Parts: sequence; structure tokens; C-alpha cells
Amino acid sequence: MSRRYDSRTTIFSPEGRLYQVEYAMEAIGNAGTAIGILSKDGAVLVGEKKVTSKLLQTSTSTEKMYKIDDHVACAVAGIMSDANILINTARVQAQRYTYAYQEPMPVEQLVQSLCDTKQGYTQFGGLRPFGVSFLFAGWDKNYGFQLYMSDPSGNYSGWKAAAIGANNQAAQSMLKQDYKDDITREEAVQLALKVLSKTMDSTSLTSEKLELAEVFLTPSGNVNYQVCSPDSLSKLLLKFGVTQAATEAS
Repeated sequence: MSRRYDSRTTIFSPEGRLYQVEYAMEAIGNAGTAIGILSKDGAVLVGEKKVTSKLLQTSTSTEKMYKIDDHVACAVAGIMSDANILINTARVQAQRYTYAYQEPMPVEQLVQSLCDTKQGYTQFGGLRPFGVSFLFAGWDKNYGFQLYMSDPSGNYSGWKAAAIGANNQAAQSMLKQDYKDDITREEAVQLALKVLSKTMDSTSLTSEKLELAEVFLTPSGNVNYQVCSPDSLSKLLLKFGVTQAATEAS
């Protein structure tokens, strides 16, 4: 039945579904998992890097985490070339707002403007949806720390803890069980690594397969975006005991 209605994004099926948009969401299910957790003193983003070949030169820049503005960062799951276009769009929108109003753009307003762009690609013929989902973590003076998830349809929603990418349903149910409202940033990192270790396809967690980024306030009140270095990440994995499988194997 779906074959008659999935040739373009602008055709509804008799059940009221847009199949091309649903297929775009399926593409994200093949991507590396990304997890975002909101804590009382910051926001944590953790992503799984898909290492496809040992011959591949590891990138010096991050693959899953991107800084949009001084107060907003995002984690990505899906087609990276699509993500780059949207990240550049978001960066330009954030700078335009700062130039016009001399203050950082509110996080939800930035997410909404990007999702408006995504939605436009589901409504006009000759275009395909962006095959990418985002987790946005940021801070603004109105609502403090915030975490948003958006998908190819242009929908977005606020979360306390969320997962996108491969095995996201299993990760989401684990987060639902273990998340507490008064969680600290360190506990959020521990929870994210624990969930990722149980939902990732690979047998052991190593710093080469992971990326960790945090958004938090400095003692002076400035918003800080910090990506964890591989060495620090290895120490964290040992500290929280999620690399035992790797050490036993060696």
C-alpha cells in the first residue's frame, strides 16, 4: 500500500502518513547513538563514533558534537553532510540575533527557527527531508539549562534526558528508570556512559569510540562549552567502571 504514496514528501497516504519523512527517521536508526542529560548544574552530551575502518585517519575535530554559539551546543545522529548544512544555518541565525539585539539568542527560539527550516523540506515537491536528528543543550537567562530533541519532520520537544540514533528505544527506557531530577553533572556523565555501554553494538567502550561534551556555568557566571579530551575520557571510563570488558579482554 505504501508504495503508491512514498514517491514524494508532499503526498499523504490514506492513513494520514508521510512515508518519506518516516523513511528519513529510519535512516537515523542506523547512525551512532547520542545521549543528552540535563542536570541541576549543566547539560551533558555523549555520542558514539562509528569507526568503520582501522585505516581511517581519526579526525582531530569532533564528529558528533558541535558548538553553535557560546551558550548552545548540539549532538548529531544521521547523515553528517545534512547536519553540516543545518549547523551552519543555526550558527548564522545565532550570530544575526546577537548582532541585532546585542544578547545571546534564547535556546528554544534558535531550535524553533532551525526546525522551521527542516519542516519546509517536508512540504515542497522536489526536496527531500534532512536525514538528521539533533540534541540541543544550552543555557539562557530565561529558563536556565535546557535540552531539546528534533527530528527530520521539524518537530522538537524539551527533555530531561533523551537518546537518538541506534538502539534509542532501549537507551530511552534505561534513562527513564535511572534519571533523577536533582542529578549532578558528574552523575549525569556516569549515567550517560552507563547507558551507552549497555546499548552500543560494540562489546567495550573506549575513548576512540566516544565523544563527551558538557555545557555549564563558570564561577564567574559565563556559559562554558567543554569537550572532554580522549585522555580525560579514558580516565572517566575507568573511574566509572565501564571499560572492564576491554581490560579483561587484554
